[in-house]
Amino acid sequence: MLRPNNRKFDEIRPIDISRNYIKYAEGSTLIKMGDTKIVCTASVENKVPLFLRGIKQGWISAEYSMIPRANQIRNIRDSIKGKINGRSSEIQRLIGRSLRAVVNLNDLGERTIWIDCDVIQADGGTRISAIIGSFIALYDALNYLKAEGQLDKIPIKDYIGAISVGIIDGEMLLDLNFKEDSQAQVDLNIAMTEKGEIIEIQGTAESRPFSKRNLHELIKLAEVGIKKVIEKEKEILGKIC
Repeated sequence: MLRPNNRKFDEIRPIDISRNYIKYAEGSTLIKMGDTKIVCTASVENKVPLFLRGIKQGWISAEYSMIPRANQIRNIRDSIKGKINGRSSEIQRLIGRSLRAVVNLNDLGERTIWIDCDVIQADGGTRISAIIGSFIALYDALNYLKAEGQLDKIPIKDYIGAISVGIIDGEMLLDLNFKEDSQAQVDLNIAMTEKGEIIEIQGTAESRPFSKRNLHELIKLAEVGIKKVIEKEKEILGKIC
């Protein structure tokens, strides 16, 4: 299959991350992954959800949305509809789970880090890009707390990477854009640590089931992409854990 810019089947789109993108947030990024663009912020709140009060543990929670013209056709804002759509709810839970998996919440103390991901242009892989951009924003927010003397150390246990993989006309591809995603017979999103530990696999077959062998091959291909993502994070952050 011929991909845009002659991208190889195991090649991820270029990733560009601008830090401190939002003036007022403790941590923020603008991440560009191909033509997908997302603003991610990490905000510190000195309280935790009710179910965590009194146990000296922190929390990380995420919200995700798209501006109306992030897509080719204008979307109606959730605030107008009066409820969060199911897709957005699913994605923000994925982002929150992914970040909590690589942070020692006990060392965070009784505070919440709110992650906000606003998609300003969508061309596939928005949940993947949101995890990557949010990880950098989260690190910067934690580094801010450390610089202010509120944390002894940055409580990140491992790097996290995420990527999409899919099968189109029998060919396995890494990091699908929107057109590829819409044509895929199989579509997976995978979040994984640098150690190779899986945080989450979200996968579906569109027209027919796929085999366990295909699943294992897709996971191996995803690992190739996740290593490249983490290399980019290390290039930006250096050694952090």
